[in-house]
Amino acid sequence: MAIPASEAPWVPIARRKQLERDSCIPSHWRIPSSYLPKDPPLFEDGPQNVLGVPRRVLSAEETDITENYTVSTLLEAISNQKISAERVIGAFCHRAAVAHQLTNCLTEPLFKQAAERAKFLDSYLKEHGATFGPLHGLPVSVKDTFDVQGVDSSTGLAAYCYKPAIKNAPLVDLLLSLGAVIVAKTNVPQTLSSLDSINNVFGRTMNPINRLCTAGGSSGGEGVMIAMKSSLIGVGTDLGGSVRIPAMTNGVYGFKPSNSRLPYGGQAVLVPDGMTRSSVQPVAGLLAQRADDISYVMNELVPRASLWGEDCVFGQWSDIQGRLQGAGPNGEIVIGVLRCDGNCTLLPPIQKILSEVAAILGQHPDIKVVEVSTPPAWTEAQSLMNRLIGIDGAVLMGELLKSAQEPLVPWMQSRFKISEVGQLTELAQLQARRAELEYEMLQIWSEVDNYGRRARRLDAVICPVAPHPVPEIDRYHALGYTSSFVMFDYPAGTIPIRDVVEQDLELGQPLAGRSLSIWDDGSRELWDEKSVNRKVYLGTPLSVQVVVPRLEDEKLVRIMELIDKVVKAHFANHKFVS
Repeated sequence: MAIPASEAPWVPIARRKQLERDSCIPSHWRIPSSYLPKDPPLFEDGPQNVLGVPRRVLSAEETDITENYTVSTLLEAISNQKISAERVIGAFCHRAAVAHQLTNCLTEPLFKQAAERAKFLDSYLKEHGATFGPLHGLPVSVKDTFDVQGVDSSTGLAAYCYKPAIKNAPLVDLLLSLGAVIVAKTNVPQTLSSLDSINNVFGRTMNPINRLCTAGGSSGGEGVMIAMKSSLIGVGTDLGGSVRIPAMTNGVYGFKPSNSRLPYGGQAVLVPDGMTRSSVQPVAGLLAQRADDISYVMNELVPRASLWGEDCVFGQWSDIQGRLQGAGPNGEIVIGVLRCDGNCTLLPPIQKILSEVAAILGQHPDIKVVEVSTPPAWTEAQSLMNRLIGIDGAVLMGELLKSAQEPLVPWMQSRFKISEVGQLTELAQLQARRAELEYEMLQIWSEVDNYGRRARRLDAVICPVAPHPVPEIDRYHALGYTSSFVMFDYPAGTIPIRDVVEQDLELGQPLAGRSLSIWDDGSRELWDEKSVNRKVYLGTPLSVQVVVPRLEDEKLVRIMELIDKVVKAHFANHKFVS
């Protein structure tokens, strides 16, 4: 069919990709139109929470498989042949199809390939009497950036559509070698720089908790898949917070490891080759429904990562047993509370949840909580990070958009700029300042005695993921609370704590104090009742971020598990009432 003269090249490409994506959903998996939310989302229609819809259309067995297993219990059931990989993957693929119809979270449904692999795994187990690998039958979804052989890694760019990958990304190969099954690839923002997963090719991914609010980015589709219980492990990437932010917005767990723990290569090329090694390296990370699911999978991935990724260190995932020994005088875990980063004031619900978690942890005999002053290095890190990741001038991305005449999505229109590529001397100066800030930041973790000897002072810090609650669509504002820890190469994770209730909103009370920066201006608008109806935040998740020093990834997961256990136990015994 001839393309109308007025139609830009990206339009028919997007139309074709969406039709092909829709054709991957079997007709008997189509859900009744009565279950579909209203579009566009309007405040008067409410949040339109769709988390409960899948169990209304899935069979009892499919609901049980997708809702009542952890990673370890599901893998045990498959290995003991209590349930087949084919039934497991069929259930998760069906649920992913339902989730997609409700939220638009998928780019490449891989249901057919997943079903074939599940059959292979069942045959292998029957023939050999042993599983293919320690993740035999585990349903996994991956961010669209990761190459899967024979499938596009378009990242929502028309210029990269219909250019299927010739081989798998190393992390995909690693997962497959352990027996995992990739059920789908998931949606991302245009340019991967937005905090709201929308692009011209696939459209916008919607938050399943509150359709008025963002699903986050850039691993937004992964956050939704995990929240909808459509895969047990989601694989994303994180440079500015792209694992931890979707975890926050969708109320799940996110884990950004240190550099070199998981293979990062084999992804869509959006900046010149080698550029990230010159500026700041993003990392692959995991999203899950439980902290211990992350630990289980990392325990299998990390010891083998160096066999697959040239960017990975040789090493083991230390299985820390028993009571975790901390920096306290009696071995307590010492957790510092980092509040404001010096650039953005914490809005009341964020200040409150941080204080609540600190108070709960402080009551535990094995935990000591201390307040930590804002390090000046943390305040400066955001602006330096912005300069480092912008060193490529966005030239390649600009060329990709121009080649298909793609317009910028609304959030990017005032933010995307093409500039000259930075010079080597400029990059060297930025990296030199980065090293100075890294050294300054290092000081928060230790203390020095009168003889100049250093001893560990903090085991971890808790801080916000963002200074504001989960914002409305296209209104996510502040990155400094997440991107800085990529620059410092600190492992960091997101833990959902509880939902926003009405007393968190302080209706009618303006935010006190003066703005700290231009970034703070935008964040404060999210609390200004002339700019937002604060009731939009009701029912959205409140989370905290946990951070540890470089390469202490195992310790981070253990501390996340401890915090999660202590906080959950507290709320179970002291039900929070609005």
